[in-house]
Amino acid sequence: MILALTLAVVLGTMVGALLSARRQARATSMTEWAVGGRRFGILIFWFLNAGEIYTTFAVLGISGFAWAHGAPAYLAFTSVSLSAAIGYWLMPCIWNAGRQYGLVTQADFFAAHYRATWLGVVVGVAGIAALIVYVQIQIVALSLILRMTVGPEISVSAAAILAAAIMLAFVYISGLRSAAFAAGVKDVLMVLIVVGLCLTVASKVGAASMLDVYRMAQDQFPGIGRLPGLQPGAGLSTIWLMTAALNVALGNWILPHLFQLCFSAGSEATIRRNAIWQPIYSLSYFFIILLGFAALLAGTQPEGGDTNAVLLQFVSDRYPAWAVGIFAGTACLLALVPGSVLLLTAGSIFSRNILLPLRPTLSDRQSLLASRLSMIAFAAIAVWLTLGGSRSLVEIGLSAYAAIGMLAPGVYFAFIWKRAHAAGIFAGIVAGYLALLLPQAQQLWDHMLPHWDHGLVAMMVNAAVAALVCLATTRPARPAVQAA
Repeated sequence: MILALTLAVVLGTMVGALLSARRQARATSMTEWAVGGRRFGILIFWFLNAGEIYTTFAVLGISGFAWAHGAPAYLAFTSVSLSAAIGYWLMPCIWNAGRQYGLVTQADFFAAHYRATWLGVVVGVAGIAALIVYVQIQIVALSLILRMTVGPEISVSAAAILAAAIMLAFVYISGLRSAAFAAGVKDVLMVLIVVGLCLTVASKVGAASMLDVYRMAQDQFPGIGRLPGLQPGAGLSTIWLMTAALNVALGNWILPHLFQLCFSAGSEATIRRNAIWQPIYSLSYFFIILLGFAALLAGTQPEGGDTNAVLLQFVSDRYPAWAVGIFAGTACLLALVPGSVLLLTAGSIFSRNILLPLRPTLSDRQSLLASRLSMIAFAAIAVWLTLGGSRSLVEIGLSAYAAIGMLAPGVYFAFIWKRAHAAGIFAGIVAGYLALLLPQAQQLWDHMLPHWDHGLVAMMVNAAVAALVCLATTRPARPAVQAA
C-alpha cells in the first residue's frame, strides 16, 4: 500500500504537470524553457517562490535538526522572515533588469551590468557549483524515501541514481512550467499532511495537546527549547543563530534558481505580494519543529542515526500504511520539484554563460539542447557527492548558502553603488572563497569570531575587498543595467 500510494502521488503529479505545461506552451526556446516566458501570475509564482518553504531542507531537514539539536532549528523562522524583507526590495530590481535587457540567468545579469562577459563565465561556474551542492540535498532526501518505500532491496547508490533520473525526466521536456504545476500540488498536499500530522501527533506520544508536546520535551530534555540546545559543544549559540540567519537571508535571492525565478514573474506587483505574505507562510515551521520534538519523545531512532530520516521513520513507526504512503509520495515531491528547478537553472547557466561565449554562433535550439544534456552531467556529480557524504540536510544547505553568498556583494553593489566594476567584484569573489575554504582562514575565524557563521564572515571579507579595489581603481563607464 505504501509503495502504491507513493507512486500514485508522484506519477499523477508528473503526468498532470507535463499535460499542463504542454497545453500552455511547448518549451521550444530558452526563454520559455528557463523562465516560463516571463508570464507567471501571482498564484503560480507564489508556489514556485514562496513554496521554497516546503522543501526537503525545510520539512525533513529542520525536523531532523530539531530532533538532534532542539532550539537551533529556530533558524528557520528568522532566516525566512529576513529574506522576505530583503526580497521585497531586491526582487523587483532583479525583475526590472531581466525584463529590460532580456536576461535569463544570474550570470547574464553580471555580464550585462558590469560589461564583462568573462565575469559572467566566472559567476556561472560559481553558481553551478553551489546549485550542485543544493541538488545533493534533494537527492539525499529522495533516495531515503525510495529506500523506505521500496525496501532495503534497493541499494543506496541505486536509490540516488533513480532519484536523479526522476528529477531529470521532470523538466527535461517542458522546463519551468512543469515544475510550476507540481509546486502547487506539492504545497497543497504538504500543508494538509503537516496539519493532519500535528492534529494527531499528541496522541502518538502521550501528550494532551500540541503545546503539551513542547512542555513534555522541555521536561524530559532540559535545554531543548533554548540555545545552544541539546548539544552545547556543537557551537550553535545565539551568535551562531544571528549570523547564520543573516547569511541565509542575504544569500537567499542570490541562489541562481531563485534569482532566475524573479525573471519569470509577470509583473512587479506579483513579486511584492509574494514577499509580503511569505513570512506568514513560514509560521508552518512551528509545526515542523513540533514533529521533530514529537519524534524525540517517541524515541524514534532512524537507521544509522541519520537525522535526515527522523520524520520519515517517525511517521512510518506511528501511523498506518495509507498515511505513510501519502506522506512518502508528497515528500518525494518536496525533493523532486526543487531539485528539477535547480538542475534546470544549472543547465541554463551552462549553455548561455559558459558554452555560448566559447561558441557565439550557437543557435537558440542548440543552446536549449546543450542545457538539457548538461543537466545529466550535473545530476551525475550530485549523485557522486551524495554517495560520498553523510551530513545533515541543514548542514549541506548552509554550505550551499555560504558558497553562493560570495556572489551577493556583486548583486547588491550593482543596485546601490555606481562605482562598482568587474575587476573589483572579481577580486572580492576570489578573496571571499579563500576566506571561506582555506583551513587556515577557518581556524582564524574560530579564534577571532567564535560561533560566527563562516559564510557571513567570508561575505564580509568579499564585500570589503571588492569595495577597496573599486575605490582604488578608475571609475568605470555607466553600467548597462541601472538600479530600478
